[in-house]
Amino acid sequence: MNLTYVHHSGSPVPPHAAGNRLLASLPEEDLLHLETMCDSVHMGMGDVLYEPGQAIEYIYFPTDGLISLLAVAEGRMTLEVGSVGREGMIGSSVALGHQLAQVRAVVQRAGGATRIHAADFCHEFARMESLRQLLYRYTDTLLAQAIQIAVCSRFHVLEARLARSLLITRDRLQSEKFHLTHEFLAHALGVRRVGVTKAASALQQQGLITYSRGNIEILDSAGLEAVSCRCYEMVKDTGSIGMGNVFL
Repeated sequence: MNLTYVHHSGSPVPPHAAGNRLLASLPEEDLLHLETMCDSVHMGMGDVLYEPGQAIEYIYFPTDGLISLLAVAEGRMTLEVGSVGREGMIGSSVALGHQLAQVRAVVQRAGGATRIHAADFCHEFARMESLRQLLYRYTDTLLAQAIQIAVCSRFHVLEARLARSLLITRDRLQSEKFHLTHEFLAHALGVRRVGVTKAASALQQQGLITYSRGNIEILDSAGLEAVSCRCYEMVKDTGSIGMGNVFL
């Protein structure tokens, strides 16, 4: 992992803090205090922040990158059970008593993040009511989404699952254009690359996306949502188990 260290904050809240929705939702006084313990890093595409069973050293709050959470079976088979952008964080389970990572966290799109040492985060979690309540709502929502995605992966056809994955990626990045390789999508969806090729070709033939050398553009959002399974309606920001519920 080659994270680029940017700077340590010991003064008023720097611009990057407001780039993360979770941090920005804290009361200003609590945010200012928490920021004195944070630094800013740049995450490169493909960086592995955690492996299952690895001690969690830092908590990350992405500001403009995207992190994929992969469940790993037998050390090689993977399935994406969630993704985290500027709306969330990774490593929160350490405050709930889980010192070891339970999933592989891989940077899907390069970008910045605010991070805090796990020990400092746990200390502030114990004393800061606003942080506790926010974390409880966030982890509950993230778990609900992971369960729904696991159910989706078992019962829904690949084309619908790919559509759901692309729509979630679009929402996290707030962009109709992004880069996802066949290899990454195969790992995320738990299928062979040939399956991804067929599903992506089907979506492209319907005029819903363009896909070339990993560069994806969503051409018809409404059409892609129609092809997607109902899971997307549930996990999108305004859905019944969407991240919008965290910020009520």
